[in-house]
Parts: sequence; structure tokens; C-alpha cells
Amino acid sequence: MADDSGQATSNEVEKPQIEPIRLPSVEEIRGQDIWNNCAVRSVVSGVMGGGLGIFMGLFLGALDNPIMQEEMTGRQQLIYQAKQMGRRSISSAKAFAVMGFIFSAAECVVEKARAKHDMTNTAVAGCTTGGVISAKGGPRAACAGCAGFAAFSVLIEKFLEGH
Repeated sequence: MADDSGQATSNEVEKPQIEPIRLPSVEEIRGQDIWNNCAVRSVVSGVMGGGLGIFMGLFLGALDNPIMQEEMTGRQQLIYQAKQMGRRSISSAKAFAVMGFIFSAAECVVEKARAKHDMTNTAVAGCTTGGVISAKGGPRAACAGCAGFAAFSVLIEKFLEGH
């Protein structure tokens, strides 16, 4: 029933629209199967990590100042900056690629083994990544890397969970 202004009264409740269920296409199913492969997921994460590392290296390399800046000409400073950015980019790309690859592989394997997608997978993958990356420093460094990277991974996951 409507009042004089043409608006519905509070007695009438609007019914939500029901949309029909849409089944995924064959291409969507194949794409999902490919993405669910741990090797594919790990390689893609490694490549994306390498790309991020390149940009981080370019940015951080641009911030480096030559020690003998007063004695260098403008051209020498430019060449130095370009070389420094290149070195930093390669170094950062390798580090981020390895991190992305290890983290993604560990998370995928743990997720498939546990058949769950939760915070435990993130913590285990972070611990594995931190431990592997810092293992060259000995057992104490590996344990510290494990704890630190696991905590960082869980914090990032919590932060992204709200979005």
C-alpha cells in the first residue's frame, strides 16, 4: 500500500532479487585448474617478486649518493647513479623473486596438505621462507628469520583480510 506521496509504507517489505546460478565455463575451469597447480603459482609469484624487486632496486639505487660527489662531474654522477640503480635492481630482483617463490610454494603445499585456507598456512609459509633465506647465518639466524618472517606474514595477511 502507498501513502499520498506515492512511497511504500513500512508494512511492505522489499524482497531481494534472486539471481540465477551461473556455472563456470570450460575455460574458467581449466584456468582454475592451472592456477591451483603449486608449480605454476610459485613461478608466477617468483616472477612478480622479481618485478617488484626491480622497481625497489631502481628506487633505492637512485637514493645512493656517491662518496666523492664534490669531485665528480655531472656526467660521472649520472653514470654512477645508473650503474648503482642497475646493481641494486638485479640484487633486489633476485631476493624478491626467491622470497616470492619460496613463500608461494610453501603456502600452496601446506594448504593442499591440510585442505584448508587459513592463517596457519601463512604462518608456516612465512616461517619456511624466513628460515630458508637466513639459513646461511646459522641455526640462530634461521630461527630468528623464521619467527620474524612468520610474524610479518601473519600481520600482512591480517591487514589484507579487511580489504
